Amino acid sequence: MNALVELRRRFVVALEGLADEPAALAEMILPSQDPRFGDYQANCAMPLGKKLGKPPREIATTLVERLVAAPGWESLCDPPEIAGPGFINLRLKDDGIAARLVTALADTERLGIVPVSAPRKYVLDYSSPNVAKPMHVGHIRSTVIGDALSRVLRFLGHQVITDNHIGDWGTQFGMIIYGYKHFVDTEALAAASVAELSRLYKLVNQIGEHQANLAEKRPALAEKIATQETRLAELATAPPTGDPKQDKQADKKRRQAEGTLADLRREQAELEAKIAAFLADARLSSLAAAHPAIGAAALAETAKLHTSDPENVGLWKRFLPACLEEIQQTYDRLRVTFDHTLGESFYHDRLAGVVEALQKKGLARESDGAQCVFLEGYEAPFIVQKKDGAYLYATTDLATIQYRMEEWAPDAVLYVVDHRQSLHFEQLFATARQIGYDDLELQHISFGTVLGEDGKPYKTRSGSAVGLMGLLDEAVERAGTLAAKSSVLETDTERAAVAERIGIGAIKYADLSHNRTSDYVFSYDKMLAMQGNTAAYMQYSVARVKSIFGRGGIDPETLRGDDATIALSNPAERALAMELLRFTEALARVAAEYKPNYLTAYLFDLAQRFAEFFEQCPVLKADDDATKASRLRLCDLTARTLEQGLALLGIRTVERM
Repeated sequence: MNALVELRRRFVVALEGLADEPAALAEMILPSQDPRFGDYQANCAMPLGKKLGKPPREIATTLVERLVAAPGWESLCDPPEIAGPGFINLRLKDDGIAARLVTALADTERLGIVPVSAPRKYVLDYSSPNVAKPMHVGHIRSTVIGDALSRVLRFLGHQVITDNHIGDWGTQFGMIIYGYKHFVDTEALAAASVAELSRLYKLVNQIGEHQANLAEKRPALAEKIATQETRLAELATAPPTGDPKQDKQADKKRRQAEGTLADLRREQAELEAKIAAFLADARLSSLAAAHPAIGAAALAETAKLHTSDPENVGLWKRFLPACLEEIQQTYDRLRVTFDHTLGESFYHDRLAGVVEALQKKGLARESDGAQCVFLEGYEAPFIVQKKDGAYLYATTDLATIQYRMEEWAPDAVLYVVDHRQSLHFEQLFATARQIGYDDLELQHISFGTVLGEDGKPYKTRSGSAVGLMGLLDEAVERAGTLAAKSSVLETDTERAAVAERIGIGAIKYADLSHNRTSDYVFSYDKMLAMQGNTAAYMQYSVARVKSIFGRGGIDPETLRGDDATIALSNPAERALAMELLRFTEALARVAAEYKPNYLTAYLFDLAQRFAEFFEQCPVLKADDDATKASRLRLCDLTARTLEQGLALLGIRTVERM
């Protein structure tokens, strides 16, 4: 049973006739921050009293009278206490806590977590790399967040369909095809095809970016600077008005203009340095001169691919398998799987139909030669077909929604994609609703950026994105240093296996332990720390609990019989027991807000409560056999809950550390 849900249900009944929206007020029942004030606290009497013009304590008294008069209250909670201006403190019955833990103890698969009564069907769209390039650090967040959400939702009883919507048909392939036709090293391609394809992509992209810098970015930046210089000159020469307030505002505008101009000049200096570095490379300069307008040429190759040009389609089919195989190696390392991997190419035949359907509904119309959907509240239109006839991500994403509804008919589609795509998804969802998908929940599960110690996006010293496989390798190598110091790991094989689990777990947990909407600083030292909210500490906590059974020569399964009992005579025992009960609350919160950090926070709290229990409550040296058995059962539940929670995050535990 989810105690918080049950308490809120009872408060909804108690609030009937007093509040117009009792469910909203019942949401104000939350776990207490201080156990001195009970296990849960209800703060709804204050806003309700203000609305009704009555003292909150009077409202609280009425609610308490209704609660205790309801059937079953005496077996759920002690008599509620009213504190302060009208807080209602709630404390669960010890016998009820113990009974629920005994039920969880016997449930070897679910720890007493009851599946939801109304399961939903979800489609989770996550990871989604461009297959022509190695996965890098930027892909870690989408991959591990999506995987964790899929595991939690499935565990709660929902049907989940995972779909890796890979980029296997876009501009990057046009760039690779152009690079192959002009710059390929055939020996390198034969020896390591993905590495050579990646080199070709980077080379074409580098040349194209340089040409765009010269033709577009440099003159545009110079124009911005000239405009800002003129504005600053006008502000600097404007005479004082004599009004202190207006003069203060004018001075503020001048200082802001100075700051903007300084930023533009810094950007210009960085751009000029980049151009100079490119020109200093004789080979790159020569290639740029020999291949003018390479960006347009690469787009032309993409267009040929999309119009079924035999040569380009043949090259695409030749390159794709190796790219997919390399990506799969990363997924295998992360132990991440998908039900489907339907890339952009899968939907290509549907794109013309999507545009035609939008036109028939009067949603898409021509603008400057392009087909656009104009949405209320957005200045820029949602472009579904370019002037040259090419389709965009918008078109593919609409086709994807159409396919998913036809094939799977989900209740919700979750897109785990970084926050920079927020506008795209806002417009996509608005367009989908206009098409008629009103009952479909569409959610952009956005996330922040992985930063380096300098506060900028995490990159190598050369400025390129850090490869994901290299990131994992280094984490495992560093974890291996920790494993090598262990006195309980006996063989190199065991140390290597432990290092793999600690290293990969550290990468995942460090990401998942942050609120997904926030940026976070990547630090191997912090994520591999044996103290604090880290995977290593969680894994150590599991091993520590299991070591108790090893030292005592006790099989935990023998403690889970029908005659099992749990006593909560010590405050530390009760605090641990309450934390164990809140596992279901943590999972429900993850599912409600699609935020795995609620689960990591819970696991850390549980590990801390166990540490306090272990310090204050002797287990193997308990005063009597009954107390020893009861405390061993708490240990067993703690280890299994930590293991289950980490498994839902995609993290494996270890028997010894």
